[in-house]
Amino acid sequence: MVRLQLSLAIQLLCLAQSLVIGQDTTYNYGFDVSTRVKRQLARRQVVRTGGEIHVRQEIRELEKDQDMWSLYILGLSMLQFTPQSSPTSWYGIAGIHGAPFQTWGGVGPSGSVQYGYCAHSSVLFPTWHRPYMVLYEQVLHNLIQTIATFWPDDERPRFEDAARRFRIPYWDWAASPPTGQSVLPLSVGGSPFIDVDGPNGVQRIANPLFSYAFKPLNASAFSRSPWNFWSHTLRGPTDGGPNAQSNNSQVAQSLDLNRVSISQRLYALFSHNNDYKSFGNSAWRPESGNASYDSLESLHDTVHYLSGGGGASAQGQNGHMSYIPYSAFDPIFFLHHCMVDRIFALWQTLHPETWVTPTPAAWPTYTYRRGQVQDASSELTPFFSHENGTFWTSDGVRDFTRFGYTYAELADDPAGNGRTQARVKQSINRLYGTNSPANLFLGALQPQSIEASRKMANVEIDKGNLFRTALLRKILNGDEYREWTVNVRVDKQALDGPFSIHFFLGEPPLEPEAWTSDPNHVGTMGVFAHHHSPGQGMPGVRRRDDDEVDEGVFVSGAVPLTAALMKKIAEGELASLQPRDVDPYLKKTLDKRVLGPYGRTWGLECARVLRMSIVSSVVRAPYSEDELPQWEGEEVHYEDGDGGDGEGSDGEESDGEEDGGHEWKRLKRDVC
Repeated sequence: MVRLQLSLAIQLLCLAQSLVIGQDTTYNYGFDVSTRVKRQLARRQVVRTGGEIHVRQEIRELEKDQDMWSLYILGLSMLQFTPQSSPTSWYGIAGIHGAPFQTWGGVGPSGSVQYGYCAHSSVLFPTWHRPYMVLYEQVLHNLIQTIATFWPDDERPRFEDAARRFRIPYWDWAASPPTGQSVLPLSVGGSPFIDVDGPNGVQRIANPLFSYAFKPLNASAFSRSPWNFWSHTLRGPTDGGPNAQSNNSQVAQSLDLNRVSISQRLYALFSHNNDYKSFGNSAWRPESGNASYDSLESLHDTVHYLSGGGGASAQGQNGHMSYIPYSAFDPIFFLHHCMVDRIFALWQTLHPETWVTPTPAAWPTYTYRRGQVQDASSELTPFFSHENGTFWTSDGVRDFTRFGYTYAELADDPAGNGRTQARVKQSINRLYGTNSPANLFLGALQPQSIEASRKMANVEIDKGNLFRTALLRKILNGDEYREWTVNVRVDKQALDGPFSIHFFLGEPPLEPEAWTSDPNHVGTMGVFAHHHSPGQGMPGVRRRDDDEVDEGVFVSGAVPLTAALMKKIAEGELASLQPRDVDPYLKKTLDKRVLGPYGRTWGLECARVLRMSIVSSVVRAPYSEDELPQWEGEEVHYEDGDGGDGEGSDGEESDGEEDGGHEWKRLKRDVC
């Protein structure tokens, strides 16, 4: 707390100079704004409660409100040009998450100084990021309220009203984007510059959603190249050199081609994951069942990986969003995590009875040791709830409306009493159920929904064929159908950085940059990781100089197969979703590849993919849009891998024996 106050003098001295230096790329208000924002900067940054409740909008919706959009862009730009020495600058807030691994707000380390405060592979993952987003929102909101006062008297009330209602937007990376648009919004990835209409007229400034430019770059905060010489954040970097540029078109394509898989995963999380611990974080635990392999965090990891570029360019370089310690500097990080909080809030509404239970941390932080038990009363450091230095806890942030925000699906009941689950389920079905057999069933029940249901599994089928009895019977068995999934368990730090596992129904191309665009590509599981710095003890890193292997950080995730199988049914390549047809088909066609850091391909054994299993579930389709599918248990058809100790389940080496009646080549355990 003391450091927060001491930094204010430096901040105020530097602010005017910073804005002058950046006058070609930030907004010129026509006067020295530093004196106007002094009061905002002097506030102690406690994450506060109270005030009016307003809706956090999807970014494309926010853009339609021109006044609020102008304030948002101007506020982001001012925040990014606030001197980095301030704990409430863009650099200071982003640095809470990872690099430069420094104390924030006087909250010193009691865990590992090689990590940020962020909770990953932890039961605190959803709850820790909630006050983090609120801190960012409140700092930005304060700046926006000040900026609104800069307009002339006749316009000022209008902008002050927009500023009062402003809440940070989210980016819905799972819903189908507007026709002709990418999942990646044009405002985020289209241009490094943006025209903004401010109190001093329309000006072209650096687009604060496109990138963050370090002012200056502190190379010592980034442990190795190329991050220690990249002067601004990058997505899908064109190369690993100092002059690299973002390749947002490649990032957009990768997100677009994985959207169906991502949407299926989210739909399954809402309809299938009923327990907080399994829903919230990616850490695999021995008691985890086949139903709890996927999680909000694992899905979040995949979006992080793809947003950073995923290494799938010809150069194979990942950008900042793909790496845990650097990701928060990219402006898309906050849009992404606002979406994560929205998912969490909707899921809470559907499952109000389940909450944080005591669980050992699988991953260390700046203030928590690995293995330390965390529960609902654990401190969400470094976020203060009061001037006296107390911190927010998971119990304290459970009701998000106390921070003055909500989401559209919940806005009809901002007080939090009697929220309608039916409205949430309708939204989930409409936004994320379109590639599920459940949507096909609902469309058959409701002919008026035919046009909305025509696109199934990314295949356009004419209305006459879509609802033919023969096709329905291939996918549906009465009101039931089969969901097919690949469950994956892997060592998070196996490849010294982020990596991905790609699945195909057929032979994949040789070139990794062609994988996601290949017609046989089913989906991607991205693994969001650190890289190993010199002298840094990273959990889960395989030592290359001897036979020792550090204890791993095991995480799990899933890649849905159902939409891809439905496509094969529509094309006449597969007879049905029933095991008698799908089992031999997957045994013949399912293939997988691992893409590591810097675009290098790896064998599954080197990536320490400890288990992959093909699982199906009988699912009962909903009869109305205010219901979700009901999953009725899991059946493991065959699996590949060991229990994590390099041996088969019986303690013997495994090399291709039959498993559950199906023979699938076992993973080798070669040292890489």
